[in-house]
Amino acid sequence: MHHRVLLADDDRAIRESLVRALELEGYRVTEVADGVSALALARRDRFEVLILDVMMPGVDGLGVCRVLRADGDRTPVLMLTARVEPPDRVAGLDAGADDYLVKPFDLDELLARLRALLRRTAAETTTSVPRLLTLGALTVDPAARRVRWRDVEVDLSKTEFDLLELLVRNAGIVLDRTTIYQRIWGYEFGSDSKNLAVYIGYLRRKLDKAGATDLIRTVRGVGYSVRAS
Repeated sequence: MHHRVLLADDDRAIRESLVRALELEGYRVTEVADGVSALALARRDRFEVLILDVMMPGVDGLGVCRVLRADGDRTPVLMLTARVEPPDRVAGLDAGADDYLVKPFDLDELLARLRALLRRTAAETTTSVPRLLTLGALTVDPAARRVRWRDVEVDLSKTEFDLLELLVRNAGIVLDRTTIYQRIWGYEFGSDSKNLAVYIGYLRRKLDKAGATDLIRTVRGVGYSVRAS
């Protein structure tokens, strides 16, 4: 099966090199140079994954992702971002992105990220409907992919939900970083990667806002765990 990819980046050289590399890997790529075109195509057609550059003229990658998520479109999004952007824009997680890569990036890493996103999406559609998970006042519904704290619904991105579900399924157990990377992304980012800490930070912020403070515990030098307060 040839997975369909929508690539949006205003840098022509990056677009051309990525199109060549992705097509060699068997992907069917549609390329655009701005966010307006990306949004129009994503709404009109079906893609298995979107690769969006953050900084584009007109509507940027974060804007495209935010609008699609508001539409209920859950297509996996890999965000490309420049190293000079501040951390909150680097992540793009508030916009609903599932993963991000900082430029300049290694092509093999981009391909690995795409494969991991597609594996997770495929797993969701083939697994049986899992039961409701609860931890104190927290309810996680894997089938509907919804999270509630008491009567407050917590709106999470795909990656944030997967991360919280993994932690809740292993409540009381300290999961080390390598295990989390392997289970969520399907491979190890490297010991110096800040990706996991960024996602944990965004997840904590959303849980705190709903009233679920101190749910996720950091075990220094090891990883993370959750337990009912």
